[in-house]
Amino acid sequence: MANPRPGDPGDEHDRRRLYNPYKDLQIPIQNLYNLPTSPEFLFQEESIAQRRSWGENLTYYTGCGYLSGSIAGAGKGFFDGVKASEPGDTLKLRVNRILNASGHSGRRIGNRLGVIGLLYAGVESGIVGIRDTDDLTNSVLAGLVTGALFKAASGPRSAAVAGAVGGLMVGAAVLGKQMVKRYVPI
Repeated sequence: MANPRPGDPGDEHDRRRLYNPYKDLQIPIQNLYNLPTSPEFLFQEESIAQRRSWGENLTYYTGCGYLSGSIAGAGKGFFDGVKASEPGDTLKLRVNRILNASGHSGRRIGNRLGVIGLLYAGVESGIVGIRDTDDLTNSVLAGLVTGALFKAASGPRSAAVAGAVGGLMVGAAVLGKQMVKRYVPI
């Protein structure tokens, strides 16, 4: 098999993508267009950014929190509904208890984790804006403040404990992510 010459479409050094809009029409016209291979951005600042915007983070963390909380809550509600069923219940009544318990727990836990995701995204974006850096400290501080804000109504002791737990959880998650990137080949 011969090596492709520079400029051939099979050349690894040639990063062009050629496009012929008439290839399926059996027309002898050979208009080829060079398509870009890199992402296109409307503004130059978007190509420089290496992280999601605050709005994307807000949507991502809130959505992930609500979805994971709803799934976990529905699972918890399923087991609560199975335990609450009584020996004389009909199948229809048991299914109704399970569905009600799953829906109730799923909504409750999903809303809580969605609010935590919303708080975390807002606090992290604020810290990144204030410090003008993107590092591990921002994430841990955001987890600490989010936990404290979430439990602030329960008193200062609960807020301090929740803040410490939030900071530790985010720190462990970020370090785990870095270890996976380093030691797990993808």
